[in-house]
Amino acid sequence: MAVIWERRLGDACYQVRTAGRSVRLYTNGVFHSQYNPQRPATGNIWDLLFIPAFFRPPGTIRRVLVLGVGGGAVIRQLQHFIEPETIVGVELSRVHLGIARRFFGVGGAGVELIEADAVDWVRSWRGEPFDMIIDDLFGDDDGEPARAVQATGRWVGSLAACLAPDGMIVSNFATRGELTGSAYRQLPRYRHLFKSGFWLATPQNHNAVGVFLRSAATQSDLRKRLCRIPQLNPDLKSTGLRYRIRVL
Repeated sequence: MAVIWERRLGDACYQVRTAGRSVRLYTNGVFHSQYNPQRPATGNIWDLLFIPAFFRPPGTIRRVLVLGVGGGAVIRQLQHFIEPETIVGVELSRVHLGIARRFFGVGGAGVELIEADAVDWVRSWRGEPFDMIIDDLFGDDDGEPARAVQATGRWVGSLAACLAPDGMIVSNFATRGELTGSAYRQLPRYRHLFKSGFWLATPQNHNAVGVFLRSAATQSDLRKRLCRIPQLNPDLKSTGLRYRIRVL
């Protein structure tokens, strides 16, 4: 693995590394993003953030909000596999946004990158709702990844206010315990707000990704649609996608 770019600002150290054709972003030693345009399914956590779009029929995910851009791997994956009309990415770090544009190739028609505090931005949003919201707000704690915003009732309510009537929220947690202890699962108001809920995991990480849909969905819906795409078909050894799924 080669370091191709590095910058230190205050206490933060940013690195862009390459491993074969993959580009990776590390901040303070924490692995934030990875993307390979020749192999867009990474086999890692970022796959779990975009594949929930396949719970819905093709063409129904028009507007996506990504909170926590990092290097922008999930935005590239959304562009490659889903082709939404609009992707809005909100990121606190100006350095991350610069890396996303320069090294990960994030941009193009319909993509808007915004430097802002995601909590303030979400609470002030009054525009068109989103079909899919990806909450990937992570920082680091002593060199380990940690959620930057806890999934309290107030935060989940703020996200739900930006969501389309049949939309979904995809939220990344460091552990399954964080997911089950979140407002999505602990507060009846939010358990009843969503008609379907799923837990996604990958053998490569301890992370637990929660998927909460306002419309009815099944594991079979997801698998059938993934199987139609060779790069995502979990039955093919050639695909990089590996995931586990459970109903919440």
